[in-house]
Amino acid sequence: MKKSALLGLVAALFMGQSAMAQSAQEISYVEDPAQGYLVNSFSDNWFISVEGGMNYYFKSNNSERDFMDRFSPNAGLWVGKWFSPIVGLRAGGNFTQVKGLSKTNGIGYYGEFKDFHKYRRNEFGLMFDAMVNLTNWWCGYRPGRVYNGILYGGAGYNWQYVPEFNSRGERDGWGHGKNNNLTAHAGLINNFALNNHLSLYLDVRGVLLTDDVAPSTKRIDLQAYVGLTYNFNKTGWNAPIVPVIPEIPNCDAVEARLQAANGRVADLERQLRDCLSRPAETKVVEEGPLCTVYYTIGSSRLSRVDNKVLGAVAEVIKSNPDTKYTVCGWADNYTGTDQINNRLRHARANGVEKVLLRNGVNPSQLDVTVNNGNLNDMGEKFVSLDRAVTIKANK
Repeated sequence: MKKSALLGLVAALFMGQSAMAQSAQEISYVEDPAQGYLVNSFSDNWFISVEGGMNYYFKSNNSERDFMDRFSPNAGLWVGKWFSPIVGLRAGGNFTQVKGLSKTNGIGYYGEFKDFHKYRRNEFGLMFDAMVNLTNWWCGYRPGRVYNGILYGGAGYNWQYVPEFNSRGERDGWGHGKNNNLTAHAGLINNFALNNHLSLYLDVRGVLLTDDVAPSTKRIDLQAYVGLTYNFNKTGWNAPIVPVIPEIPNCDAVEARLQAANGRVADLERQLRDCLSRPAETKVVEEGPLCTVYYTIGSSRLSRVDNKVLGAVAEVIKSNPDTKYTVCGWADNYTGTDQINNRLRHARANGVEKVLLRNGVNPSQLDVTVNNGNLNDMGEKFVSLDRAVTIKANK
């Protein structure tokens, strides 16, 4: 079987295994909020809120009072539940104190101010609200969102408690004012999540109050609260579970790579045939010197070790009496002057010649010379290799 066909078979087998592995991948399932929401258990998404703040009472004649004297405290306690990320209901109790001015000694009278009678009423009520989470409605539900704007509106019923006076005209605590009223209100809660269960909010609310003794009389109260909410049990929302199917791969790119690989295999086969059919090249390797003696910079002195080595070289030369040997002196051309380097070359070559002659070498076997070039010529970094004497057999 041809190598290209074999490679193609292996690649096809690999692709088949990859496709089988991919098809064998388990389909994953994830929550997708874009597909809608599932209703949580009835025990989930409950909350309780406690709040406190101030109100500013709008009524005829009240503009005569000092601006800061028109503020009164209010507080509330709520229990509620979210039925979806957008819609919720809550019910609670509320305390509101209102202060105003009247031309008559009205309910809650407690003193005089200019040409008016001052009155103050404590109103305790029960209220019911419907709530819409504007952020989730407009931007979509997102777990872990820090800010949510919640619009709400509802109605309630207030019981009044007003200052009471004894027979001497002295204030004597608070009594039921017998002037209960219906209320309608709407507001916006700016809710900031601290964690999954606790959040801090700012509530701005407008309240319309109606006296049952004078139904045509309307009172407007602007209120602001700072509150804390605790969310019970599960606080998030389950989204529908949808399957995520792995994307089916496009095999065109793999096929193109296979074709390219086949082309490379064919080219390699051609190169192999050419290589096998080409005659082997014979390369003549120049024989190196019999011995090379190295020197330190600026020196031509031979060490004891050098003398021992040259003694052994002398024995080799004497054993080949018909062969002549060239003793060549070298110096690096990177340091020193030409005059100094030329002197070093001659001194080094002559010193080696003396040792060889002292060890019994026939002078006729030696040609002593110098070379003005660099022995290795490998650059200034390797100048130590250029400070030498070479002993080489003449061919």
